[in-house]
Amino acid sequence: MILIGVDPHKSSHTAVAVDAAGHQVAQRRFAVNAGTFRQLMRWCGQWPERRFAVEGAGGLGRSLAQQLAASGENVVDVPSTLSARARLLATGGDRKTDAKDALHVAQVALFRHDLRPVVQEDQTTILRLLTERRDDLVHERTRVLNRLHAVLRDLLPGGAPTGLSAGKAAALMKGIRPVTATDNCRRDIARDLLAGLRRLDRDSAAQFAAGSGVLAR
Repeated sequence: MILIGVDPHKSSHTAVAVDAAGHQVAQRRFAVNAGTFRQLMRWCGQWPERRFAVEGAGGLGRSLAQQLAASGENVVDVPSTLSARARLLATGGDRKTDAKDALHVAQVALFRHDLRPVVQEDQTTILRLLTERRDDLVHERTRVLNRLHAVLRDLLPGGAPTGLSAGKAAALMKGIRPVTATDNCRRDIARDLLAGLRRLDRDSAAQFAAGSGVLAR
């Protein structure tokens, strides 16, 4: 069984193959382009019995790790903290290189049996992404709404009521008649905030519809 460690970067991926004892048997650097995965698989074809270890399979290595998983390859994720620790423990104090990093990734995967297997992304992943996006929109809407409340407090006697919505804010703002240049500025800011609030409401509704569509499939 050959274990292939991959040190991924934006412009290149470096792969190092090690045997069962952790000794390097081959290495190859691949420029990142449309043919990277095909070139990697052609190079790895010499080892029918193989496993892959990708550093940061949830980060820079996500795309490659997902391609490998989708092709039925056995892949594990090596956290950068573990590969960095292996690098520090390596003897000789040699200069850091991508090839050495890939070697350490492979060696970590060879001797650690608690690494997370990489599985192909599916509808569960899509739902998680949509949920995270909708949470971001909700937090941003709350921030904008609080800011709009604060501005309207200085424009309206008694300020805006609780339970403010875009529609209620628009109705309140129709009655605002600024007297000073400062109040004119406040009204302009309130209009911008109202426009942002409406956009966030639309985006949140779209995210909810997208999530419902995924569940219905």
